[in-house]
Amino acid sequence: VQLQASGGGLVQAGGSLRLSCAASGRTFSTYGVGWFRQAPGKEREFVAAISWSGGRSYYLDSVKGRFTISRDNGKNTVYLQMNSLKSEDTAVYYCAADPLGVGARIETYTYWGQETLVTVSS
Repeated sequence: VQLQASGGGLVQAGGSLRLSCAASGRTFSTYGVGWFRQAPGKEREFVAAISWSGGRSYYLDSVKGRFTISRDNGKNTVYLQMNSLKSEDTAVYYCAADPLGVGARIETYTYWGQETLVTVSS
């Protein structure tokens, strides 16, 4: 499975962005998918994840109510809608796929895409 994240950019605080994670491979629709981010000088952290069916989703507490993860298995794509963006959301964002389930633990994700940069100006 190969993943490609896109949709990052520069936005003012309070604005919105939608990230996309497009995947190759027929088995992608059976994988859990997560979004992670890494700010300068900080460790990579979990942001959101969604189960293969889309029936379960999980979020970092600080993004609950602002970010929404969704997926379209027909298009092999997972989305992260980010609203009410804050300067602390500035980071490079990664999507990753977990063949065995879904969760917040980085080490369970096997496939990683390239990053997309999100910059929120205050």
